[in-house]
Amino acid sequence: MPPDPSVTLRVRLTPRGGRDEVRLLDDGSLAVRVAAPPVEGRANEALRKAVAKALGVAPSRVTLVRGERSREKTLNVEGIDAAGVRARLAAG
Repeated sequence: MPPDPSVTLRVRLTPRGGRDEVRLLDDGSLAVRVAAPPVEGRANEALRKAVAKALGVAPSRVTLVRGERSREKTLNVEGIDAAGVRARLAAG
């Protein structure tokens, strides 16, 4: 049985962005806006949920790997590969 696919994504997060939005940039990274403020991990949690919703995976499958206190973050997403990310974000 093959292992579940996963993908590592670079993310540029904008907290207090007014509304949640996930966009795929030309270089393959994501630009994500969330309404949550960057206080007590709320923006990071909103980021995980927004990316999970946009990609059609459970929030528990989205893990913050690097950049907890930075706008530049690295996420690991289980259950989808890079081609799936492009397809789902292009369709939405």
